[in-house]
Amino acid sequence: MPYQITLEEKTAQPTIAIRTRAAVENLPQVLGKAFGDIMNYLTEIGVQPAGAPYVGYFNMDMQDLDIEIGFPVAQAIAGKDHIQASEIPAGKQVSCLHTGPYNKVDSAYNAMMEWVPANGYTATGVSYEFYLNDPEQTPESELLTKIVFPLK
Repeated sequence: MPYQITLEEKTAQPTIAIRTRAAVENLPQVLGKAFGDIMNYLTEIGVQPAGAPYVGYFNMDMQDLDIEIGFPVAQAIAGKDHIQASEIPAGKQVSCLHTGPYNKVDSAYNAMMEWVPANGYTATGVSYEFYLNDPEQTPESELLTKIVFPLK
């Protein structure tokens, strides 16, 4: 599948998130609980997300993923308990849109990992996945995942 890769300069994006570790096979349960906890907290304080839910991946150890699960917010807000204020840092980033099952996003990652050095850039090693539609209401073949690599 050919991917349209976009290079952008972004400002810092405040988020509200849970940082945790999980094995890849546990992600559906871990993400579901975390997104639910964060949405309950946002509802409690009367704040709406300012964008799609995301997961930041800080390593690629499939048995011990270091992840941040969250939502963008319009302005920084205080966290509560295990829910913390965070941000997606400012700077250059590349992104592409993957259409289809979540377990098939590796083709998009591969395309981006080829594009970055071929165009003279270096990735930071962190990646973000933004989930643009609801997997409970969208056929798997139509799921939209925006993948973002911050650049050095």
